Amino acid sequence: MLSGSLAGGPGDAQTFYSRIDVHAVDFAAGQAPMQPSYEDRPSAPDRCFAVVDDAEYLAHVAAWEKALSAACVGSFDVLLLNHLTPLNEAAARVAPGIPIVGHLHGTEMMLLEQIDDRPSADWTHAGAWARRMRRWARKCTRIVVPTPRNVDRAVALLGVEREACVVVANGFDTTLFAPRTVDRARFWRQVLVEQPRGWRPGGEPGSVAYQPEQVAVLEEAVVLVAVGRYTAVKRLGLLVDAFALAERRAPRVPALVIVGGYPGEWEGEHPWDAVRRSEARNVFLAGWHEHSKLSDFLNAADAQVLASVREQFGLALVEGMACGLPAIAVDRLGPAEIIEHGQTGWLVEPDDVNQLAAAMFVALDDDDERRRRGLAARQAAVAQWGWPALAERLAFVLNAAKRTIPAKALE
Repeated sequence: MLSGSLAGGPGDAQTFYSRIDVHAVDFAAGQAPMQPSYEDRPSAPDRCFAVVDDAEYLAHVAAWEKALSAACVGSFDVLLLNHLTPLNEAAARVAPGIPIVGHLHGTEMMLLEQIDDRPSADWTHAGAWARRMRRWARKCTRIVVPTPRNVDRAVALLGVEREACVVVANGFDTTLFAPRTVDRARFWRQVLVEQPRGWRPGGEPGSVAYQPEQVAVLEEAVVLVAVGRYTAVKRLGLLVDAFALAERRAPRVPALVIVGGYPGEWEGEHPWDAVRRSEARNVFLAGWHEHSKLSDFLNAADAQVLASVREQFGLALVEGMACGLPAIAVDRLGPAEIIEHGQTGWLVEPDDVNQLAAAMFVALDDDDERRRRGLAARQAAVAQWGWPALAERLAFVLNAAKRTIPAKALE
């Protein structure tokens, strides 16, 4: 595994991929320029691809060429490259002729859609990046996408052949994400009172902390958990508003815990401000935690909710389902393919605060129905998205790419 990384920070590659052989390229140490982003977040260290000029693009390519050469990739049978980045260009230069399997996760296609629709005036290099990404995609022997709906998007946006696209969903670690008993009182006190990592606008991790008496409500409350970054598409302000509506009607005390928010980065209204504006009572910001900790949060909750309107897949939903949590999410893109409405969770229309609040209310009010859907969610997650089955599928795709077997033969 070759990965870009901010050593010692949130998402450090050595920690995130702790059980495999990792060769981390440290952005902070100057081994490579900071990897750009498919999103445009003001003041973020990872600037949007569309504003990165040709000189910096070439610096990225050179850095990845060096890393690939050190890994001797010219002797490999096949390369699996995630997303469409300068790593693709470097691989074509260092290992020409080695089959490349491109693994798309959807965010790169969102950027292309924005470029095609109405690029920002600041995106002075958007056209160049769109051409590069499409060129890299067309050079891939296979294109792996997470859902069937993404095949149509890949064909339309990237100009790739439909026959080159193979669906392999994102999956979860079946040993980590599973139902288990958690001492809720102790856990919530630890992450919200003793070792807080929530943060407010302009504040450091831990600038949002709670008193023991505030957190005590989580011992007996029906707890909803939301996992994600503080980006505009996540609709965290709307999520908080919907919870505030459901909270006023709920016969039992409910609570909402928001896990995530990369330190210092947010778009639009910060959830801290949304909580104060909405006057929601029991909303807690837990901050950013390592992926290995997520299972504890999920097992300390009763249901999960995701208000995102542009979720390309929704791995956090799958991981929550694997822990026995029914899901509430928007009936679009990835969540629409993950959740079976009425069986494993609830699907609502995007940006509909009343529908979202109504679904939350049912989940909060009906213990038997919540548990029934949670059990079905667990069964569906294990059957469809567990790593053992998906690893076998991906290995088959890689072997087929190595032997240039037509992608349609994989169906």
